[in-house]
Amino acid sequence: MTVRRRRTAAATAAILTGVAACSAPGSSTGSGDAADSVVIGVASEPDTLSPLLGYGKDGNSKIFDGLLARDAGLNLRPALAKALPDVAADGLTYTYTLRDGVKFSDGEPLSPADVVFTYDTVLDAKTNNASRSELDAIKNVRADGNNKVVFTLKYPYAPFAGRTVLPIVPEHVAKGQDPNTGSFNHKPVGTGPYVLAAWSKGEKLTFKVNPDYWGGAPKVKKVTMAIIQDDNARATRLRSGDLDGAILPPNLAATFRNDRTKKTYEAKTYDFRTVALPQENKVTGDRAIRRALDAAVDRQAMVDKILDGAGRPAYGPLPVDDPWFAKGIERGQDLVKARQILDQAGWKTGEGGIRVKDGQQASFALLYPSGDKVRQDHALAYASDAKKAGIEVKVETGTWEVIEPRMKNDAVLAGFGSNGDPDYGLYTLLHSSLAGDGFNNMGRYDDQVVDKALDTGRRSSDQATRKAAYDTLQQELVKNPGYTFLTHIDHVYVLADRWDGLTTQVEPHEHGFASGPWWDLEAWQPKK
Repeated sequence: MTVRRRRTAAATAAILTGVAACSAPGSSTGSGDAADSVVIGVASEPDTLSPLLGYGKDGNSKIFDGLLARDAGLNLRPALAKALPDVAADGLTYTYTLRDGVKFSDGEPLSPADVVFTYDTVLDAKTNNASRSELDAIKNVRADGNNKVVFTLKYPYAPFAGRTVLPIVPEHVAKGQDPNTGSFNHKPVGTGPYVLAAWSKGEKLTFKVNPDYWGGAPKVKKVTMAIIQDDNARATRLRSGDLDGAILPPNLAATFRNDRTKKTYEAKTYDFRTVALPQENKVTGDRAIRRALDAAVDRQAMVDKILDGAGRPAYGPLPVDDPWFAKGIERGQDLVKARQILDQAGWKTGEGGIRVKDGQQASFALLYPSGDKVRQDHALAYASDAKKAGIEVKVETGTWEVIEPRMKNDAVLAGFGSNGDPDYGLYTLLHSSLAGDGFNNMGRYDDQVVDKALDTGRRSSDQATRKAAYDTLQQELVKNPGYTFLTHIDHVYVLADRWDGLTTQVEPHEHGFASGPWWDLEAWQPKK
């Protein structure tokens, strides 16, 4: 998959991002012509800045580094490790040699003990890390001398090296704290190019340069991440000069098309929009309803009208241009099929055209997070398509605090997607062992065929075996959809044209401070 960098403004938005920050509404924080500072508008802030609880787990944290990192093409490269790991012939042992002379921002040296502490704490069941299952393959982690760390696995796990982008935390700071409630969550210490200078919850995070960064001090000395949930507000503040850059939905990005002082950067992604259909709901728990919804939805129209072409139809959790995508599952809108499925299952047309079965109307609520224009548009289009098949979808909006307690019984317009390897995103999305585990397996999906495929894909090191397993999984999702997959969206960013060396990566769902053209902010150079 390639990343496109474009000056045109057609592209899609990122919605609730995984990491972020903000400046107080109404305050003027833009950095004008100064190229050594930048103010970026994003849609949300992180709950925590601690990798022990999941912050930065996919890499690119500006406060921390992992043993490895990814380049613009998502290839793994050394970070805190001197080189890529030495892997034993049986695939069960990974040995990393640490880079010399690395220090945490408080001046203390990095040691193998810090790596062991980080992984042991994440793997501890007492630590509230929702991504722990991603490290399931680890049997133990140990230090070997003064500069080596050895991971022993329970089973060969083909994409394991990619999991070692996990940021490393200092044992001497975090060990004496409760990882769930300690001050490290909002006062982090890391080895990265920046340190946290201030955090005004709900408003902004400010970062300053780490002058002793092992990779060399960045040219951009100060970074402010402004938390601005409303898409229109971000666009307005970018236009006024209050922001230097922002993530925007396509229609708003298009308004900057003729602004010669700014550039638009578009990134391909694994980020998809989907409707999570809870199994315990009397309507969405009916397989015929879920299959009919899958047939009724017009994915291409959503790409064309909502995303302004900046995306692709989603026929499953993997994008069509991913090498793991199962060819042959592509499908268009088929209202005739949708109606036939419902007829055969006993859902008969009732009052107002809404289907009824055993006294139960084919009607359910669909929630989306407030302020998220792209999800709102998807939800409304989905409801319109469903109505044509005789299914009533009642669209509602609310904060995540309102939505989360209702996820067990109500459908949610959700966003997911991880890059790097299919195991990274599919296991937490679909495996029955994670049903109802926070935002993991949100719809409480339970399918033995899918579980078996996920386990095979995770535990096999043979490429052909893994490909067959993930093909089976994607085909089963067509037969028994626990989600209605809608679109894979591109992310679009608009940024003042004052720096050189900017690129984008192929991005996951979670993005914000860690993604976009600022994923490698430490490498930016002021324009001469």
